[in-house]
Amino acid sequence: MYFPTAAARRLSSVPPIPSSIEPVICLATSPRKTLFCSVTRNGLSLWRVRPSAVLAHLARTDTSLKAHGENAYAEWSPDGQRIVIQTTQSYLVLVTVEYSPNETPYQSPPLVPSAQRHFLPGPGEGLPFQSISLHFEGVIRIEGQLLSVSPRANYILFSTRNPPAIQRIPWPVLSEDDDTEQHAASRDLKYYDTWVLNDEELPWLVDSDVTVNKILYSRQTGVETWLTSDGRAYLVQLYESNDLPPSQSDLSTTGDESAHAARFRHHERMISSEPSVPEAAIQWHGTCIHNIEVPKWVQKRRQVCPDDPEAYRPAYNEPRRAEVVAINAKFSLVATGTQGGTVEYANLPSQEGVMPKPQVLQIPNLYNREKMGAVRTMEWSSDGYVLAVGWEHGWAIWSVGGRCLAWSFGVEYEVDEERFQDTFMYGIRDLFWAPGNFELFVLADSTPATADGQLFVLPFAKSATTGQHAPDNTQYAFLQMDDRVLIHRGADQPDMSVINPESDVWQRIKIPQDYLATNWPIRYSAVSQDGRLIAIAGRRGLVHYSSSSGRWKLFADELQEQAFTVRGGLLWFHHVLIASVEASKSYQIRLYSRDLELSNQNVLHREVLTSPVVILSLVDNSLLVYTADNTLFHYLIIPTEDTIKLHLCGSISFEGVVAAPTAVRVLSWLIPSAQKQLGDPTDDLSVATVLMIVGGKLVLLRPRKTRSAEVKYDMQILADRIEFCWIHLRGIGTLENSLWGYDGQSIRVWLNALSIESSPQPDVGEFKDVEENVKIALDFYPLSVLMDKGIIIGVEHEAATRMSLPFVMFRHVTSSHLFIHHILAFHLENEQIIQAVSFASHYQHLVYFAHALEILLHSVVEEDASSSHDQDSSKDTSHDLLARTIEFLDHFEASLDIVVGCARKIEMTRWPRLFDVVGSPKSLFEVTLSPSFMFSSSPRLLIGLSRLWQTENSGFISTCPSQPRATRGRSCRCRAAA
Repeated sequence: MYFPTAAARRLSSVPPIPSSIEPVICLATSPRKTLFCSVTRNGLSLWRVRPSAVLAHLARTDTSLKAHGENAYAEWSPDGQRIVIQTTQSYLVLVTVEYSPNETPYQSPPLVPSAQRHFLPGPGEGLPFQSISLHFEGVIRIEGQLLSVSPRANYILFSTRNPPAIQRIPWPVLSEDDDTEQHAASRDLKYYDTWVLNDEELPWLVDSDVTVNKILYSRQTGVETWLTSDGRAYLVQLYESNDLPPSQSDLSTTGDESAHAARFRHHERMISSEPSVPEAAIQWHGTCIHNIEVPKWVQKRRQVCPDDPEAYRPAYNEPRRAEVVAINAKFSLVATGTQGGTVEYANLPSQEGVMPKPQVLQIPNLYNREKMGAVRTMEWSSDGYVLAVGWEHGWAIWSVGGRCLAWSFGVEYEVDEERFQDTFMYGIRDLFWAPGNFELFVLADSTPATADGQLFVLPFAKSATTGQHAPDNTQYAFLQMDDRVLIHRGADQPDMSVINPESDVWQRIKIPQDYLATNWPIRYSAVSQDGRLIAIAGRRGLVHYSSSSGRWKLFADELQEQAFTVRGGLLWFHHVLIASVEASKSYQIRLYSRDLELSNQNVLHREVLTSPVVILSLVDNSLLVYTADNTLFHYLIIPTEDTIKLHLCGSISFEGVVAAPTAVRVLSWLIPSAQKQLGDPTDDLSVATVLMIVGGKLVLLRPRKTRSAEVKYDMQILADRIEFCWIHLRGIGTLENSLWGYDGQSIRVWLNALSIESSPQPDVGEFKDVEENVKIALDFYPLSVLMDKGIIIGVEHEAATRMSLPFVMFRHVTSSHLFIHHILAFHLENEQIIQAVSFASHYQHLVYFAHALEILLHSVVEEDASSSHDQDSSKDTSHDLLARTIEFLDHFEASLDIVVGCARKIEMTRWPRLFDVVGSPKSLFEVTLSPSFMFSSSPRLLIGLSRLWQTENSGFISTCPSQPRATRGRSCRCRAAA
């Protein structure tokens, strides 16, 4: 998913003007995250994210610091025109950000033509620097000890301690021209409001005798969270007279932010215990999303010294006290960081008074958990797939399913403390994701030895499925970095090269510098079904690559490239690139040929849509297009003699089925075989079984026609919090029409999930639910499934330190896991020996096939031994499973080698049960010496059986003394006679 790579960049936080070096206390990003500011106690520096450089610096005078207090916190206004600084003496310092497009803050010296090629701009560095200046606008004094501030579009929202309240004031007028008489009259009382924290104004508070210590506002969702002094967290929304209840039209808007905001308003309306808001009312609605049990002796304890801030500190240590809250709008998930250092995941509440059970995240291989400290900062990536967490003594990256992808609480090996520079390895004060989520900006604690150098930038490699979850992108392990893409070529390599961790089967493809310099970051990546063609789309335009020729193709006309943006995704249909684009406020699907140059004149086909595309999917020659107005379009790709075009077969609305169209991340379908062979393509939509991932839920929609010929869908939620899935319509044996999903902990397999015909059961009139069949636990993060080789490919993070290096090197290590024995175990547990033999025959040619069967036998023997302490029924069941496994192994020539190899690797206490079913080592040795086995028996097998026979004669084991059996999978004669 997300893996740190290479080494972190260290940024100098020293202001460009001569002054004393002050430690940075916090970071604040602009609304679009192209700029950020670093705040010290007496100054403010404005940075550009890419390239990372200081554009402006504002220093406060000693008089201002003495009169208004030192800087404590900063926030940007939603329009990016102001920065609000919170001071330690309850003042708000307003800073105006002025943009000067005609000025250039940095100018490179002139270079001769021969030297220019050595100083080419990197990714995102092709655009010129924008000149920015910072100016003091004014100071606002807040009565009652300011706790937290949150700027909004029309007002400034803040919380106070005495009285415990939430207040807001309008923005001050910038100039006299703006303050007309009509405007001033409307501003007299508007946005001047105070809400005291009590049971009357905020009845949904669990305990109203609190203060709001932090106001956290999410610009993407439009909803905010409050952290109260009792350690609880609330999801809140302000309803005013002009607010309307959310409708489906709100959920079908073109922007992601408005759709997510409507989803959150829908959550709050469901869970709010209050009636609908009157027309003239301005009221807060909220619900508790993180609750703690406060001791009774603390619940009604009042503070006695309002002037002493120390008196307001909690009188007890509550480990679950909420310190930071981060909302994931795309997955409807809330992450809460606590004082004790734990991080909890919880779904948004959907029913009144019902709190979803939180999931506590665990960092693997962390022995001293007290060393973590409290959680200081958290932020979700813009795609919602990963969460970055900073503690007092470390940091970690978590997936949305709860998988820890990377972590650090100090360095594992010894380093030179005097030279070591990566101080972020020991703790983080603040962090944020850069645009594109390829870099994580972190602020480390300052040290006496290094007062400068608190800012670091960690580069990341991420899976291409985070930007576009297409079937072809999941077929290969496909990673994208800041300036290149990596594709795993294990499917084209020999069997041993795939499972060998030391073999490098990754192909690294550099993206053209001319394109990335002005179109960074990468938004979409797509690979063809054969893995030979790759397409990339950044901020504007697109490029594509062929591994056969090793060349990229770019737009020759830069104006044509900058005229459109890819929105919705990219797909390859043989040599034709399908792209959903937005150009001049119109939405189109364009078809480009790999064989032709990229230009508007060479577009093979244009299909105009009325709404932006959310996701594209390709099944055979059917193109599925899901748009933001909750409509699914079905196109047939029809090749002709001269060109290729799209033919619209039909469309269907999912109004009432999918609440938020922008939450759809995976789309596929299966058409019944009768309809595929004999039916009209225009009727495919009405009979197709649709598979979606909506947010984190894996959903199966099966159509049902009513008497009025309307199509309704029966929905089955297969799993929740699924990060991504693999769909195999053309698998091997049992795996045909199988569905594989990863939930952050294990791979869950639904065999034949997509082979159900679209017809309900005649007796009950309902569809049969699809059941999960196999669950595969993994110790690494999977990226693809090599179906032909029976292997799951993934990677895991690794950090390396050296005494001679002042920094940490990050890399991702390739890992693999066999899944053959998991599928075979499912068949054997269900007494499906014929199906197991048929499935295993597809992998019999693999060099590690015998190893997979040995793993199967080993797991069955261990399960049989563990069930020996249970009831007699479980004994018989496990014994039958072992007998079936031995009977299954008899169908393959390497069965004796598998038994000997397993016996040498298990404990000797397991031998009696194993050889009771297989036969004694003496009888097996005699079988191998028979004429039918002499030429096929290997010396290794004979030596292994002889050693087992010697051990048996030594009295370590006792087996059945009966004669050798012709078929070892059956029970022996003496047991049968008994």
